[in-house]
Amino acid sequence: MAEEKRKKILELPMKIIFNEDGINFFIKSNKKLSKFKLADEAEQYGIFFDSFSPASVQKMLLINYISYMEISRPEFMSKRQDVMDLSKLITYGSLYRRFDEIVFSKVIDSEVVRKWNRANPSSIIDRKTALADTVLQQSMEKNKSVITGIKQEVLRSLVGEVQSNDALLPEEKNIQLFLAEKFLSILRAFTWFILVKFKDSDDLVLLMTDIEAILKEFMVKSKIAEYLALMTMELAIMAENSNLQNFSKTRYKGTLDPMAVMYDPEMRKMIVEEMRVRNQNVFLSWKVGGETSRSVNSRERLQVKIFNKETGFSDLKKSVDDTKNLNIKQRSLLDFYKEGPDDNGGNAELGLYYLSYLSEECQKVGVHFESLVNQIRETNLTVITLNLLF
Repeated sequence: MAEEKRKKILELPMKIIFNEDGINFFIKSNKKLSKFKLADEAEQYGIFFDSFSPASVQKMLLINYISYMEISRPEFMSKRQDVMDLSKLITYGSLYRRFDEIVFSKVIDSEVVRKWNRANPSSIIDRKTALADTVLQQSMEKNKSVITGIKQEVLRSLVGEVQSNDALLPEEKNIQLFLAEKFLSILRAFTWFILVKFKDSDDLVLLMTDIEAILKEFMVKSKIAEYLALMTMELAIMAENSNLQNFSKTRYKGTLDPMAVMYDPEMRKMIVEEMRVRNQNVFLSWKVGGETSRSVNSRERLQVKIFNKETGFSDLKKSVDDTKNLNIKQRSLLDFYKEGPDDNGGNAELGLYYLSYLSEECQKVGVHFESLVNQIRETNLTVITLNLLF
């Protein structure tokens, strides 16, 4: 129905840290894990990629194998689109997992399942029902046409709304339709097994209406992925520029104008290369899920952190605290962004104002958001933390 253009490979050096399920899977598969020291000095087991397939990473996110991801470079401006694509991939992963859990709960608690359980007390369907993966996959393969029909029915109203929305460009409509299909495609096999089982029940119509409502809710929430990617990138550039200037001051002891580094491409390139050799990096990390993130009563967690060596920690913390709750309603985040950073990267004021925009948008769609700034004194690292609950 719809397609979305994607890069097949992201050229970013990334450490992926696994949770217990992920570690057990790799051990059983005889795959070797490495021990890494992360930006916060913690040591964890995982794997390292110089570049990676977004599809592979998202698959591991969806099956709940990943707990933490970290990328580090002296600068991120040259990889702006890759960083934003990674941010959106991770945010969508959190939304997909939460959508899957809510839909599954709605199906398990539906009238059609309750009627079955009352009539069949010896073979009830609930969260503890255990079916072999082979049985579930065979059911999905055998009932492809039924599943396609259910998807089309759930999507019917939403597709009409998207196609008749004159405010959207054709490409934007395609992306919206692709996203709606993607949400349905990630539903667990057990959910589809139940929907197929009761395909002829009159009560299934009501259940599909409920699923449609949940899908529309998450389509609205999904715009947070774009907002978070834009803001994360601006904060990363802010950290990058601070890092470049601080390194220049320390390395050249006043003989080099730190501002010249910002605006002279050749000089900036030279300093970035020196920083690369000396491992003077900015770190971006994403912590996902949690021990109870798959529970119906808990919310999907996503934590984004930007680490860098920041000498003006107190000033930065005050700036974040002063601006993150500003009431800015004149323009949308995307409009503000289009008028914002120049070719040399973002600025602190722009990045910090994004905190207010993101907070406001999260509040509109029922996503909890908070931002913090802390300092790791042992390593002189300043950490900006963005916490989201979907």
